[in-house]
Amino acid sequence: MKSSLPFLFLLTLLVSASGGGEQESFPIFSTLPETSPFDNLLSFTHYHQRCPQLEEIIYKKVKEWIAKDHTLAASLLRLHFHDCAVTGCDASILLSHEGSERRAEASKTLRGFQVIDDIKAEVEKLCPATVSCADILTAATRDATVLLGGPYWMVPYGRKDSRISNAKDADMVPMGRESITTLLELFQSLGLNVIDLVVLSGAHTIGRTACGSIKHRLYDLNGTATPIDDHYLDFLQRKCRCESDEYVDLDATTRTTFDSQFYANLQKKMGLLSTDQMLYSDSRTRPIVNTFIQSPSVFKLQFSVSMAKLANIQVLTGHDEGEIRTNCNFVNAY
Repeated sequence: MKSSLPFLFLLTLLVSASGGGEQESFPIFSTLPETSPFDNLLSFTHYHQRCPQLEEIIYKKVKEWIAKDHTLAASLLRLHFHDCAVTGCDASILLSHEGSERRAEASKTLRGFQVIDDIKAEVEKLCPATVSCADILTAATRDATVLLGGPYWMVPYGRKDSRISNAKDADMVPMGRESITTLLELFQSLGLNVIDLVVLSGAHTIGRTACGSIKHRLYDLNGTATPIDDHYLDFLQRKCRCESDEYVDLDATTRTTFDSQFYANLQKKMGLLSTDQMLYSDSRTRPIVNTFIQSPSVFKLQFSVSMAKLANIQVLTGHDEGEIRTNCNFVNAY
């Protein structure tokens, strides 16, 4: 059973025109109460009886891992997105076998698998064959966000794990060089919109990328790249001069804090990825960026809304859909 999650806050985009010419779009944010029930069998109370300690276990484990390595917070966010953006939030990205999404070239830099494995092992001791890997990854991502200063949102549970994972599906995930139009088409195919695109890109307020993935931006001989600040470009070229596997922070200003500084960086032409900087160059997305620069609290509020939407993409909940894996790396043996 697959459908979209009702969410607490609805954001709409107002586009106005005057004098025969188009004016810039301005985001209008409104809070509308949601009264309709979940229609995909997800529930906030799904594990209350069967595994009441679940959220405590997940939070404790995530906190332990991030205390050792804060970059794992961004890794979990990215892992969750790679899972949901392909065939839905079904933990297919966690399956480790020849020809799986996890083994694909596009997934080679993904991290955080050991965090999910550690949580799953602990959960299995107390609640065997009860909690899905998809639910664990979803909640762990939320807790990782909170631990670095991001917003909290409630996670409904009841997702099941896919028995199928294909490497070719991993190619659907954006790699940082797409156009805004291409990204919007992808997001719309997932049931997301332009606001979700801008908001979820804000996850780049934490995290990093390898120099090899931005070489095209640093040495643009044809002058076709998105704008970049001269001083920032000089810094990046020096940092990435020798090693392609050297890492660069996606947010050059507050790299370990989940905040809206990412958007202010775009205004200063300091977006590391081309797709990030284009959010400020494109008239469809720039008004939303400006709103988040001016009102950081709006960004955090909408981030929780968009993450709830993301986590409900094509979830498996039906009686004959998926399974509850006992090991997140492998399908169950029957």
